Amino acid sequence: MNDWFTINEIDKDTYVISEYRHWEETHCYLLNGTKRSLLIDTGLGICNISEVISELTDKPVTAIATHIHWDHIGGHKYYPDFYAHEAELDWLNGGFPQPLETIKEYVVDRCELPTDFQINEYKFFQGKPTKILHGGEHIDLGGRMVAVIHTPGHASGHMCFWEANTGYLFTGDLVYKDTLTAWFPSTDPKAYLKSLETVSELPAKRVFPAHHSLDIQPELLTRMRKAFRELKANGKLHHGSGTFDYGDWSVWL
Repeated sequence: MNDWFTINEIDKDTYVISEYRHWEETHCYLLNGTKRSLLIDTGLGICNISEVISELTDKPVTAIATHIHWDHIGGHKYYPDFYAHEAELDWLNGGFPQPLETIKEYVVDRCELPTDFQINEYKFFQGKPTKILHGGEHIDLGGRMVAVIHTPGHASGHMCFWEANTGYLFTGDLVYKDTLTAWFPSTDPKAYLKSLETVSELPAKRVFPAHHSLDIQPELLTRMRKAFRELKANGKLHHGSGTFDYGDWSVWL
């Protein structure tokens, strides 16, 4: 388990916890305030992320997922204090639109699993959040304020998190370098563009995605926005139109 997570310090109060041994290359983020800590996404659930987090903070931890997909809530079982968006509450109560057996295939695909991990014991997290979010809230960590931005597109309740004082923008699955997923029935390509319009207007200094390369400059936000605008203008911003490659990223519609 010790080598499952890779920990990198963003600053003295902010860490990225990565799972590079899985094809998703997921990233979770710990933001420490003076009163409490916020854990953005809890990863795959293959190994116990709380053991790592307890070494990085002694404050109470609130977990918050960018969205309720299996690779973002795997460690929620260790955090009874968690927040979720109203649009995805059904996914926390048996209504996720993919069967457990399909999710298990994602877990074991292209992955160097720990020897003690048992896929037959894997479960999709279910639970009741301690706070239901709608977008527009501010989370006070003590000396740090994090804004909640509802950014649907990849998922109906997808959220990005914005810290104005540092210029940190945590984008989840809305923005990352690789193939953006917008073809699932539960995705909404047109909403995706609206969300890119929103985040690209922020004066972000650093952009932190949920997957793959951490080398992302804020200019990627405007490049993605431009590409989505062009897809809309050309009548291609809809399910089934194909995959479009833009060099360091692409989108599958």
